[in-house]
Amino acid sequence: MDSLSDVLKNMPIAGSLGQVEEKKRKLLEHPQIRKLIAEHPDLTGETIRLNLPRLYQFAAEYDNCAACPGLDLCPNDFTGHYTRLTVEEAGGLPQIIDRKVPCRKWKARRTEMELRRKIKSFYVDEQLLRRNYQPSEIASLDPERESAVLKIGSYIRRTREHGLQTKGLYLVGHFGTGKTFLMGYMLSELAKSGYTGVIVYMPDFVEELKGMFGQPDQLKETIDLMKETDLLVFDDIGAENVNPWFRDHVLGSILNYRMNRKPTFYTSNHDLDRLQEHFSFTAKEGEEAERGERLMERIRPFVEVVAVGGVNKRGMFGT
Repeated sequence: MDSLSDVLKNMPIAGSLGQVEEKKRKLLEHPQIRKLIAEHPDLTGETIRLNLPRLYQFAAEYDNCAACPGLDLCPNDFTGHYTRLTVEEAGGLPQIIDRKVPCRKWKARRTEMELRRKIKSFYVDEQLLRRNYQPSEIASLDPERESAVLKIGSYIRRTREHGLQTKGLYLVGHFGTGKTFLMGYMLSELAKSGYTGVIVYMPDFVEELKGMFGQPDQLKETIDLMKETDLLVFDDIGAENVNPWFRDHVLGSILNYRMNRKPTFYTSNHDLDRLQEHFSFTAKEGEEAERGERLMERIRPFVEVVAVGGVNKRGMFGT
């Protein structure tokens, strides 16, 4: 069997003699090439000679990964992938086989993209769903939030252990105490367990719906999405301008469908009694206590109220 040195001496490489010798030396001394040859002493010199391009590709990409500049600047031929060499027998002789395999960074990004596809946001900053803060960090910044953080953690564990719940959570507190962040965190965590989610910023959503009057297909698609998603969050409910059509035919329809089926979640600056007052009056119809009470019958029995305390940290963790 020819030695690797003999093979390299005979390999054709463009460039000056000094460059050729330097390339030979570097390839011969590369730790991963030495390891491959040591692990497979049955490789013939001819097999190595025929696979020199694979060896170069493997060594170069190994070095690129060792000094990884990040996925967006990946210098390898196939972004986020590197060459893996194996030796397999074919026709009674060992053969060098190369395969492209994904790196950890590429796998992590793919997982992140899959999780994002499970969560849709309407008029909520999507950066919220990309943050890596832990709820414990919020609690540590303001101990008054600790109880709410523990409630969210308990709800996530309960859902993972026992499946989708029929009751949701109603997070109530002052502006900027982290309510929206906690809901975004919950959606992201449960997306890892396969649950889909939608989060809707109510003031902008109600206004946008007015533009869907002339687009019945889009309106139906939007409402159906909110009916069918596993986890639905109405963010900042009570801050929207109420109109009878939205209250009775959109929100009422969604909540009526989800009752006893799937959990609905809310963040608000109003407690449940104040929310009922909010939905009992519209600029068009005036006082409509019965309709407000009817809507609340679709909310109140199906949530656990969670008080979110603390001082305003808006701009850091959301509302």
